[in-house]
Amino acid sequence: MLSALKFVGDKLARLGWACGCVSEREAARIAEASALARLCQAAAALAISGLVVSSVFSRMGAFLDKPKTEKHTTHGGGNGLRYALSSMQGWRVEMEDAHTAVVGIPRGLKTWSFFAVYDGHAGSRVATFCSEHLLEHIITNEHFECKAGTEPSSEAVEKGIQAGFLQIDEHMRTISDIKNGLDRSGSTAVAVMLSPKHLYFINCGDSRAVLYRNGSVHFCTEDHKPCNPAEKERIQNAGGSVMIQRVNGSLAVSRALGDFDYKCVDGKGPTEQLVSPEPEVRAIERSDGDEFVVLACDGIWDVMSNEELGQFVHSRLLLTDDLEKICNQVLDTCLYKGSRDNMSIVLVCFPNAPKVTVEAVAREEELDKFLETKVEEVLEKHTGEVAPDLASVIRAVSVENIPNLPPGGGLASKRVLIEAVYNRLNPHREDDDGSQASGAESEANNGKSRRRKLVETLRTLRSNHRGNYRRLLEASLASYRGEKQQGGDPGPSPTVHYT
Repeated sequence: MLSALKFVGDKLARLGWACGCVSEREAARIAEASALARLCQAAAALAISGLVVSSVFSRMGAFLDKPKTEKHTTHGGGNGLRYALSSMQGWRVEMEDAHTAVVGIPRGLKTWSFFAVYDGHAGSRVATFCSEHLLEHIITNEHFECKAGTEPSSEAVEKGIQAGFLQIDEHMRTISDIKNGLDRSGSTAVAVMLSPKHLYFINCGDSRAVLYRNGSVHFCTEDHKPCNPAEKERIQNAGGSVMIQRVNGSLAVSRALGDFDYKCVDGKGPTEQLVSPEPEVRAIERSDGDEFVVLACDGIWDVMSNEELGQFVHSRLLLTDDLEKICNQVLDTCLYKGSRDNMSIVLVCFPNAPKVTVEAVAREEELDKFLETKVEEVLEKHTGEVAPDLASVIRAVSVENIPNLPPGGGLASKRVLIEAVYNRLNPHREDDDGSQASGAESEANNGKSRRRKLVETLRTLRSNHRGNYRRLLEASLASYRGEKQQGGDPGPSPTVHYT
């Protein structure tokens, strides 16, 4: 396996150098890297989505030079609930997450609600389609239907949810781009359907839902990973294998909607394929002790445990009733804890959720003042001509004994505050993108800029055009090489019009 990774990495490096996307020095550096790093560095430097990423790198995910931290947020309420959601693209090249929030389900279920998070991969098409149509497929199938004036039984709801997933998965096969093989995306789905008496937790993939009751974790969904014994057995029975904890060494989840490349084994039903669209459904009776439910993609759970996230949200609810603000703080905290993925969270609060207290607000204000003072002290102690960078300041602050840090969030949850104080005290610091750099640094930054523009061009070509993509790709590369050889800036990505 390692030799194969080395071989592919070497090939990508040579191809990148040949087409002018990778310098000779970069190619040499890649050749000296470890096997997996060699593959990732070569593919990232090459950045030719049509030639490489569609077969290798799109499954692994590419990263930006800087995270996109703009957030999409919304909130609402009804049926005795309050909710908010927030999503962030983060380090990923594309935003592939989607969500659903419905208070008052159609077809006579006004006292019911439905919330879901969809974590797409290899594209956002399936995730977006499911966010718009999954609930409809659930409530309109024959298993879910009930007589006028009555609510469906728990058994009918569970069967209806399972049937809805299978129906929408089969329906998506008829979508033109998917049918023609031009779109190979897939998506996990995690959801909760709330009736007056029950919470129906729904999971397909490795996103997760957690119910917090009476101050602790009461229930959480189980991630569907290929290495789970039952999942591995199904994969092997379908003729597949689990390598490096992935289906056939590629896909990191064993259940998902879409991903039809893994659902074409003859003689096997939809729930017997390498990747199954069947959700697990768990009905839990509601309790007066229910505080809140969190739905989130793995970009959150990769860096926070169920208990840590519950403690952090609980501590924030003691400070504010602005649920959007809390969701945003979760995303920022996870970003600074090291999450490199798209991130989405839905927070649903029940009447028993923690309320704002004067004591908690006072403790938080005291903590903020303490951190501000520490940042000031670090900058005052520095005697050099150039102020220490932000990372150095954070390291200096982190060695201090800091009281009352947010549980579950730690110092990472205060990164925004520390950065704001640092910027206020050091307004003329060098930009993070090196815009004030000179000499070799400036040349390196120009090289990065050229590669970014090439990536933007390639993504535009691939997303907007189908038939002549390779011809247009070759023309774009030729133009890019010509500009680079002349020492000029290739300029902005060209706008391509198609008929």
